[in-house]
Amino acid sequence: TDAEVSTRKKTFAEVQTERLDQAERTVLIKCSSKLHEKKLLQYLSSHGNVKSHFFFENRGISALIEFSEKSSIASLQDAVGIPSASEHHVVPFKSRLFTFTLKNPVSQHVEETPLHLSPQCHIPIKDLIEKLCLADSISSQMYILLNEYQLTEENIKLRFLACSLVRDFARAYFPDSTVKPFGSSVNTFGKLGSDVDMFLDFRDTGKHATKMKKGPFEMEYQMKRLPSERLATQRILSVIGDCLDNFGPGCANVQKILNARCPLVKFSHQPTGFQCDLSVSNSIAIRSSELLYIYGCLDSRVRALVFTIRCWARVHGLTNSAPGTWITNFSLTMMVMFFLQRRSPPIIPTLDQLKELAGEKDKHIIGGYDCSFVSDLRKIKPTKNTETLDVLLGEFFEYFGNFDFRKNSINLRKGKEVNKPESSPLYIWNPFEQDLNISKNVNQPQLEKFIAVARESAWILQKEDKTQQMINKEPWGLAALLIPFGKSNSSKMKNRMKGIGSETIRSLLDSLKLNNANSQQKAVRK
Repeated sequence: TDAEVSTRKKTFAEVQTERLDQAERTVLIKCSSKLHEKKLLQYLSSHGNVKSHFFFENRGISALIEFSEKSSIASLQDAVGIPSASEHHVVPFKSRLFTFTLKNPVSQHVEETPLHLSPQCHIPIKDLIEKLCLADSISSQMYILLNEYQLTEENIKLRFLACSLVRDFARAYFPDSTVKPFGSSVNTFGKLGSDVDMFLDFRDTGKHATKMKKGPFEMEYQMKRLPSERLATQRILSVIGDCLDNFGPGCANVQKILNARCPLVKFSHQPTGFQCDLSVSNSIAIRSSELLYIYGCLDSRVRALVFTIRCWARVHGLTNSAPGTWITNFSLTMMVMFFLQRRSPPIIPTLDQLKELAGEKDKHIIGGYDCSFVSDLRKIKPTKNTETLDVLLGEFFEYFGNFDFRKNSINLRKGKEVNKPESSPLYIWNPFEQDLNISKNVNQPQLEKFIAVARESAWILQKEDKTQQMINKEPWGLAALLIPFGKSNSSKMKNRMKGIGSETIRSLLDSLKLNNANSQQKAVRK
């Protein structure tokens, strides 16, 4: 549709700004089960025009209300009462979370049209498989999966609202700060039910830096100085974490993980139902989010393939929500991007090509790394590649089922297989921090499992007789790949594993040599 195209072509920054602004005009209301929708909206309209609203289920029924004007919220807050402190004493923090009850509930026989509730999680895999079996091609199966799993408009609004509510706390200390989502909430690859990664940004304070440059004198703020940026980050997060824990309505299970490589505060935000991770501004993570946003917007096949591969990997236990030695969703997504760069003609451009298209405004050097790439989607030529998703899915499994992981690494900047700089089983260059491997955590057994399942999947797609399977009411196409390859297939799997064994031994020897060399280097450094 035209409307979709116009929303598609906005730059990442424009979408972010628009959504953050929308969130500032939004409130969340917990409603009683006997909700009278008209009465609620009538009451709210007395404070200003309600631009949009929706209801969702989350321990009862809640409504997200977006006003046209920010001033409507102040008007509403003036009229709202404070809960009577009968058995509990309340923390008197006034937020944008309210409870709405009717003093005289309407008697039951006045039937209102039932509320439409927006789903905030995706359907179970077995229901998905049933739906997929009714499609007429693998391509349409993949779009069905995408539609079931991708973030809805309503869910995105809730994510930005969660950030906006955290920002209200941060502003008590840092009036210029903002809290923005990054990662899957904004990169077009987010799945319903995924966590919200958000970061605290003080970069608006950077605007002051240029203010006093003119004129014969200089004037600047006196600020507390600390020995390192890391310490400042830890202190800020520690205080905001305590603040959410002690005063935040609906903030539960607050955990401060301040000694991590990237210090963060984890908490569950009950009013929106999200698990949240709050960290302090990480410019490179934002650039990664924007890069994926661009790839996701360029061609509809990109997102369909990524969602499919991630769902397939989860079903076969190749990925896991707990950290460990398995491939992460981010690594998998990068593997799909690389595969699409390698098609002939390529479906998406390499990062170097996007960098060549960058204008003055797009120049970003972060911590010595060049993170420049074009932000205006209109400057990128559409691909001439017309391969269907049916073809691409099979080719993906073929490509990585036969990839020389022993020798080659995956480099999205160049869109080329390049020799591995060191012997991690799987080496995917971090697109920006060029000396980092984003899949350093993956061990040899996990990589081999990936190769074996990819080979098996390629084989299933090649061998299948779709019409026969449809007649027999058997799962076919993508549906057949989303059923774990159980015991019956173990002998087939052994065949797929042939020729992998010797690689394992070799790579183990390599890694022993490497570990040995590393420990010697460490010893020398000491």
